[in-house]
Amino acid sequence: MNWLTRLKSGLSKTSSKLTEGIAGIFTRRKLDRETLGELEELLVSADMGAKTAAKIVANFGRQRLDKEISPEEIRTVLADEIAVLLDPVMHPLKIDASLKPHVILVVGVNGNGKTTTIGKLAHHLKDNNYQVMMAAADTFRAAAVEQLAVWAKRTGCDLVTGHEGGDPASVAYKALEEARAKNADVLLIDSAGRLHNKSNLMAELQKIIKVIQKLEPAAPHSVVQVLDATTGQNAINQVEVFSSMVNVTGLVITKLDGTAKGGIVVALADRFGIPIHAIGVGEAIEDLQPFEAGEFARNLL
Repeated sequence: MNWLTRLKSGLSKTSSKLTEGIAGIFTRRKLDRETLGELEELLVSADMGAKTAAKIVANFGRQRLDKEISPEEIRTVLADEIAVLLDPVMHPLKIDASLKPHVILVVGVNGNGKTTTIGKLAHHLKDNNYQVMMAAADTFRAAAVEQLAVWAKRTGCDLVTGHEGGDPASVAYKALEEARAKNADVLLIDSAGRLHNKSNLMAELQKIIKVIQKLEPAAPHSVVQVLDATTGQNAINQVEVFSSMVNVTGLVITKLDGTAKGGIVVALADRFGIPIHAIGVGEAIEDLQPFEAGEFARNLL
């Protein structure tokens, strides 16, 4: 199954909801204020958020109010409006080959697919002939270290670990030392995501950054936040929290196949303008691919 087929299948819950909703609303031929209001509610129900939905519908209605329009035309025009919103955040993760290594700190709430995403990113990077190392700096969750070890073996990457319950910053420091010694292109650092004690997590992430900067003042060169699409609007809160702790430079959105809330991608783009590097629509290693605005918008509708 190729990526476009997987994307279409993965977004089917959201697209079915929107397509059926549009067909139900537009039984009348003319676009009036009542149907625009219903369309806005439908977009909100797909987790695009009230402000984003209002903006899309206002743009849509400006040209077409009181004109005859079919559900098919509505889906096409809406997809175009959404693609315009998404286009500015469409940025694949770029590796600076001169850095040796390009240090990527991966953050996010536990359970969002962070460790799996690191494995899939490593796979893609290896496929593009980058030498990749991983650091298991979520030292308090034994399962995270074990999971990362499985991915390291699967992708043929070196993995640096520490003692269970040990200092995450020391693991990151040791990994950066080893990555330099081995002339690695990329260092992927896993991190904890326990949000129940925000101040502890903030201190931990900031310590990792402070400690690796002793070796490389510009590190981390990228801070990638992993989000779970099934959490819907809660993803907005998570980006706000992590952005207050560290400078999030890019997003990866996973589990789009498990939700009818695919509109959250549009809401995140509109709200934060942070680059979206990749999206995931399944468990397979190929199910994480660079984000493409037009493809996403078309498959959403």
